[in-house]
Amino acid sequence: MVKVAGIDSSTQSCKVVVVDGDTGEILASGRASHPDGSEVAPAAWWDALQQAASQVDLSDVAAVAVAGQQHGMVCLDADGEVIRDALLWNDTRSAQAAVDLVNDFGDGDAEAGGRWWADAVGSVPVASYTVTKLRWLADNETDNAAKVAAVALPHDWLTWKLLGTGHLEDLVTDRSDASGTGYFDPVSNQYRRDILAAALRIDEAAAEKIVLPRVAEPGEVVGKGTLGGASFDVGAGMGDNAGSALGMGLKAGDMVVSIGTSGVVCGVSETPSRDASGLVSGFADATGRFLPLACTLNGARVLDATARTLGVDHNELSDLALAADSGSDGLVFVPYMEGERTPNLPDATGSLHGLTLTSMTRENLARSAVEGIVCSLVDALDCLVDSGAQVERVLLTGGAAASSAVQSVAPRLFPVPVAMPAAGEYVALGSARQAAWAHSGEAEPPTWKLEVTDLPKGEPDPSVVERYRSVRPWS
Repeated sequence: MVKVAGIDSSTQSCKVVVVDGDTGEILASGRASHPDGSEVAPAAWWDALQQAASQVDLSDVAAVAVAGQQHGMVCLDADGEVIRDALLWNDTRSAQAAVDLVNDFGDGDAEAGGRWWADAVGSVPVASYTVTKLRWLADNETDNAAKVAAVALPHDWLTWKLLGTGHLEDLVTDRSDASGTGYFDPVSNQYRRDILAAALRIDEAAAEKIVLPRVAEPGEVVGKGTLGGASFDVGAGMGDNAGSALGMGLKAGDMVVSIGTSGVVCGVSETPSRDASGLVSGFADATGRFLPLACTLNGARVLDATARTLGVDHNELSDLALAADSGSDGLVFVPYMEGERTPNLPDATGSLHGLTLTSMTRENLARSAVEGIVCSLVDALDCLVDSGAQVERVLLTGGAAASSAVQSVAPRLFPVPVAMPAAGEYVALGSARQAAWAHSGEAEPPTWKLEVTDLPKGEPDPSVVERYRSVRPWS
């Protein structure tokens, strides 16, 4: 048996799993928390990785790979030191920068700018993307912007730390994570230095001098790494959504709906997506294919806030929601609590509609929160369908998918069957699967079995989605 390890460095925590490389069975796992907030010192990720790794035995692990939260901006100076705390994907201070970049390349016309960006890199910038954070840096922290010698993503930086050379030229990434920067074209597999220059407000000659991580081939061993005294091969790693897709072995027609810190809808495709509206991101996956994706900012934390408001835990919140009728007696919860990304409304707030003496109950509030999150993801799924995605079933994952209320509501509102993969750390499993692939030298990743359970369809209730769409702040 060949043992491999997968690392999932997410927004909230770092997880390390040791896996049987032949079967995908998890043999051991460790976990450590990350600091809260949307601005974090990268050193905290490294500390958490070491803490999580100390809980497992890596001594006989042959290979390791890192999957990480996408889009975060890690700026390094010429000595490889972090210039400022990383801005994470959920930091929306760069919202105006996104608008400006779209307009800049459309000569002031947002629609023309959207088309330009979709053609150039497959995605139209929103506040989440690295490119917008670089523009924010150039406009708001000019001294820090002048020090930038290299730009990395969270998973790139952690992979670089594992490699341990300290040389900027050893920074490495993969197509999936690079495709979320806003300055990489996943079709040509080339960085767009002209976009990088525009973001940082420098000329292209200066942009050419900035080190961007080398984009490794899928399944490539990028070097030898060490952690906790152990030595191993290191895979290229990937963005977290590509990690989840690889961990589940997604096939065409399968659409992952993940409800974690954010809400994510994505599926593997043989063809790239170029959505000029910006609702669908034309990302790459970790196997050489593509991963069209729609992401919402508001996922499980909406349920956290609702449970806190009602003074209950998550099990009690679920019980309250299941005690209410479908449609919550007309109470509609639009869950844009932290702004929104799909649609691109960074300054939006959440709202409640249909408040009456009858509808305003604890049970209806609990159910409307669940229905609001699911409706926002039905919207995201429709965006993918409109962009040409093939959808035959939804695979429901993420922390909030464990909620009985979510499991009851989702099959009533999604237009295709809903199934749940067995509970698992699929991002970490995806990075472990890549590590096994890299170590094997084979042309394709190993085949690991995915256990799924079909959720009962229940009585479909399209009126819930219709009512939600009648009050959401976009059309």
